[in-house]
Amino acid sequence: MAELVTFGETMLRLSPPAGQRIETEGGFDAQIGGAESNVAVAAAGLGVASTWLSKLPANPLGRRVVRVLRGHGVDPVVAWDDSETARLGTYYLERGADPRGTDVVYDRAGSSITTVATDELDRSVLDGADVFHTTGITPALSEAAAETTADLLSAAGEAGATRSFDLNYRSKLWSTAEARSQYESLFEAVDLLFAPLRDARSVLGYEGDAESIAYRLADDYDLETVVVTRGEAGSLAYTDGELYEQGIVDGETVDAIGTGDAFVGGVLAELLAGSDIDTALSYGAAAASLKRTLEGDVLVTSRGELEAVLDASTGGISR
Repeated sequence: MAELVTFGETMLRLSPPAGQRIETEGGFDAQIGGAESNVAVAAAGLGVASTWLSKLPANPLGRRVVRVLRGHGVDPVVAWDDSETARLGTYYLERGADPRGTDVVYDRAGSSITTVATDELDRSVLDGADVFHTTGITPALSEAAAETTADLLSAAGEAGATRSFDLNYRSKLWSTAEARSQYESLFEAVDLLFAPLRDARSVLGYEGDAESIAYRLADDYDLETVVVTRGEAGSLAYTDGELYEQGIVDGETVDAIGTGDAFVGGVLAELLAGSDIDTALSYGAAAASLKRTLEGDVLVTSRGELEAVLDASTGGISR
């Protein structure tokens, strides 16, 4: 039985070696990546029984995704698309170096998950799950994906799960106005909200510092817990009338993609272990730092490694 269930798209990631251009390099490294499966992988590495729900093409690319996720300890529960138009979304990553930024090129339009319907998915995996997690990326993919996201959030609530949602705004998928309308329609079915500060400001229209935005988000949408991430300034959480703050864990950066997902996975894993939100934020910070040391979208770690990072950075874990 799953403790954590996530729902979303996973894509094939193709990237040339660091320092090379997509338009000139002949060889590409192939990995998989997707916000919700990244969260599931991070949590699984920390001992959480994790399931990923999605729809995939019934071809070698879809089977590759399943094989990789299983290798990371995640249980993929998928609807298989055997239509002639079945396809796996792809994205190309060209890593930058100062002053050239990292660039992402999506080729995901019409991927199999854009046709997903609720009745195609095995919703029985929600029975007994403690947390259901998805992100604002998924409803941006298509009307069908948006409807299924709403249905699953509702079903998760009926099953007694805590419903976790990460805004995760992607400007290449939709406008801020479209995103805001969709987010607000889902918030009544969300218990725990992860909100990057930039998204809360640019998409939801909030002004002020992270603390005041966290208070207002919780109040405006009757959310149990709001976690605001602030980049290099760390994170904070507002719950039960209390505010908790957490700095970042310093470290080197090899690949920053997936850092936010690792943070979410770390937080959820520690909440599922029974810790309070203050401790969970510290685990999220350590998970984010560890992810930045690894190539690819996913955090491959263990609880022992993560706690060793916390010990080194804080002089001990507060329990």
